[in-house]
Amino acid sequence: MSRITPLDYASLPHEAYRVAPEKMLAGSPEQAVRNAFSDPSGQFHVGFWEAQPGKWRVAYTEHEYCEILDGVIVMTDDAGHARTVRKGDRFTIEAGYRGTWEVLEPARKVYVIFEPKA
Repeated sequence: MSRITPLDYASLPHEAYRVAPEKMLAGSPEQAVRNAFSDPSGQFHVGFWEAQPGKWRVAYTEHEYCEILDGVIVMTDDAGHARTVRKGDRFTIEAGYRGTWEVLEPARKVYVIFEPKA
């Protein structure tokens, strides 16, 4: 079964990081990814993301599917439209989305990302 990759959170390497200072709006939350799969082209990725509370600016160049496993997040686009997502919510974000992510409670999600070639 070499072409099937399990999504086993506990066995994946944990890569911690912080948002770049110029993007931070509140707090300085530690974040982490646990990437389970990337295709050979480097355009398709699947794994887990987690973050502590804080708020930062985002500008998506990728398409992303998200499933929230824990926490509460408010996403607000540059036009001021806000959407709150929480455990159990599933949604997509299209490339070109610009706005903010605000993590209100420690959050964790499954991500599936496709990065189109420039």
